[in-house]
Amino acid sequence: MTLVPLVDRETATGTVREQLDSIHAAFGTVPAMFRAVANSPAALTSMWAAFGAFGGGALGPAVGEQIAVAVANRNACEYCLAAHTALGRRAGVSGADMQAAQLGESPDPRTAALLGFALKLVEERGQVAPEEVGGLRALGWSDEQIVEAIGQVALNLFTNYINVALKIPVDFPKVALR
Repeated sequence: MTLVPLVDRETATGTVREQLDSIHAAFGTVPAMFRAVANSPAALTSMWAAFGAFGGGALGPAVGEQIAVAVANRNACEYCLAAHTALGRRAGVSGADMQAAQLGESPDPRTAALLGFALKLVEERGQVAPEEVGGLRALGWSDEQIVEAIGQVALNLFTNYINVALKIPVDFPKVALR
């Protein structure tokens, strides 16, 4: 049972209603996570804007979703794991590659390195060595992409914490934690 009420789009007003309408247009429904976050108009605005910004970012949706499942798996966030696995599949990532991403792995060495970096950020709370950033550059990741990856990790920590702390019910097809 969720620890905060799930805001109903039909009864919401103002900015919250506008944002929930936009989310509904994107998903065909309003996922429970957004309904929970809608208890804070500022948090909802921040979260939805961040998803929009990263959706058109330099990493692209496939890599972004792989980062999301790696972070979700590490934080045991079943909600985000389910949601981002579905979104990753929609972005063209195979089921096997999404499953590998849960552990920070990928058949593509560049993607594997970026996923490993994302998990290192989570594990070490951002305390990474300069050589780790240099290693990503050596594999062809740009400074824009590296900064964006850190931003993606931060956004996913926010969503993981919302879902885990507030016990948001999973409304996407469930995926097993690894």
